Amino acid sequence: MQQQQTRPSMKVEAKLFLARYKRDDKSHLVILDNQKCLKCKNKPCIIVCPAEVYHWEDDRLIVSYDNCVECGSCRIVCPYANIQFSYPRWGKGIGYRYG
Repeated sequence: MQQQQTRPSMKVEAKLFLARYKRDDKSHLVILDNQKCLKCKNKPCIIVCPAEVYHWEDDRLIVSYDNCVECGSCRIVCPYANIQFSYPRWGKGIGYRYG
């Protein structure tokens, strides 16, 4: 019986390094009303985002859109429909090197 070799799992940062990103000057992620984000108790956008695009700083939600992998999950889980998501303009955004 052959023993299956396990590969060490990669951290998110290492996986994101494999992606190529052409930064757009205009964000494709827009928070419509920051006050609604303050009311949100469990902050699902922060929990669900695989690229850690969202973080809080001085009672304001900061969006690092240049890290976005364009999955759209943040828009889906927002209980207030407060995140406007659109794909970056043509030729911008993420490009995957291996897949």
